Amino acid sequence: MLFKRPVLDGIAAGKVDRAFRRWRRPRVRRGSRLRTGVGVLEVDAVDVVTVAGITEHDARRAGFPSRAALVGELTGRDGSVYRVRLHLAGPDPRVDLRRRSRLTSDELAEVGRRLARLDAASRRGPWTAAVLSLIRDHPGTRAAELADHLDRETRAFKIDVRKLKELGLTESLEVGYRLSPRGRAVLRGLA
Repeated sequence: MLFKRPVLDGIAAGKVDRAFRRWRRPRVRRGSRLRTGVGVLEVDAVDVVTVAGITEHDARRAGFPSRAALVGELTGRDGSVYRVRLHLAGPDPRVDLRRRSRLTSDELAEVGRRLARLDAASRRGPWTAAVLSLIRDHPGTRAAELADHLDRETRAFKIDVRKLKELGLTESLEVGYRLSPRGRAVLRGLA
């Protein structure tokens, strides 16, 4: 589930505790955890609802100024309407990981092994060093432009960047990415 920044800020402030989505089938379930820019969200419930059953209170608790605005977002899409109740469960553990720029030789070797596994599993061949270097050299650049540099499809490129983010090596910006302190240290250490 993707959330706009104002909604995430509302969740962090305790003002937003639900989301409404139109899906053909649920994409989250009770107990799911979602990592976001404000921390880890936990899904408390996923229920099918009717549009008629959505109230003004629901809309405000979903970060919308009115029921009409929320219903407008759901209109024109296929599938059932789901109400997802959620809460902020805690900080994203990758934040502390990204900040760690001093790695022991064992930690650096482990990251190197994980990057090698990602490279080996790719049908395109090794890609991790090229993507890390590209992000280092072009921070804040749109994913589509970065993908073009590598003659890659944008969606596949973004999936690969998420894999690097899981290792604490990259950070998402409002536009594009940058290397985290850990990512810079890894890139230097593996060179």
